[in-house]
Amino acid sequence: MEPKKNPNADVKRNSSVYFAVGLLLMLLITNYSINYKTYDKEAIDIGQLSMDELDEEEIPITEQIQTPPPPPPPPAAPEVIEIVEDEEEIEETVIESTETDEEEEIVEVEEVEVEEVEEDVEVPFAVIENVPVFPGCEKGSNDQKRKCMSEKITKFVQKKFNTDLAGDLGLTGRQRISVVFKIDKSGNVTGVRSRAPHPRLEKEAARVINLLPKMKPGKQRGKAVIVPYSLPIIFQVQD
Repeated sequence: MEPKKNPNADVKRNSSVYFAVGLLLMLLITNYSINYKTYDKEAIDIGQLSMDELDEEEIPITEQIQTPPPPPPPPAAPEVIEIVEDEEEIEETVIESTETDEEEEIVEVEEVEVEEVEEDVEVPFAVIENVPVFPGCEKGSNDQKRKCMSEKITKFVQKKFNTDLAGDLGLTGRQRISVVFKIDKSGNVTGVRSRAPHPRLEKEAARVINLLPKMKPGKQRGKAVIVPYSLPIIFQVQD
């Protein structure tokens, strides 16, 4: 008689699953056994606190020092009242009333003339309506008078300026002097200022500009005004 085998009772069918579960259990047991620690009860000493061994703290006895009370303040000095005899007469200021009476005559006030204060207006030479007129430049248009004035001033400076002064001072090469002055409302030259490589050149330039003749003043909107003017003086020192 042959034994009958049930096909559903195959043990090898789930052998891999059983092997994995067993391997996992073995790993867990091995890990636990490795990490497991034991301690000797005698080596553990948490210590005991003995209250009898504490020393009693000695608290020093302090004595409170009583400060004496401050002395009383000195008595206030009595006020000296000076009696002044009422002999001088005091003049009282009487404020008169500003109210008018019906019978008082009313005086008519004439028109008050307000004098206009003329301001010193400065208008640049390049934009002024009527340029200052240098002697000998009376004819022509405004531009022609401006050009004529520049030429006349240049020739005047070239004639009067002492160019040998730079050589005497030991200066060589090209020398430049900047001069600024004003032509006032009367046509006179004022406020001369100069800049040069040497103070004596500045002084010489100011001297020459102050020799300029009186001019006809420049006008702006029909009124005489101050006109600033700048003049460069350039010359070559001969070695």
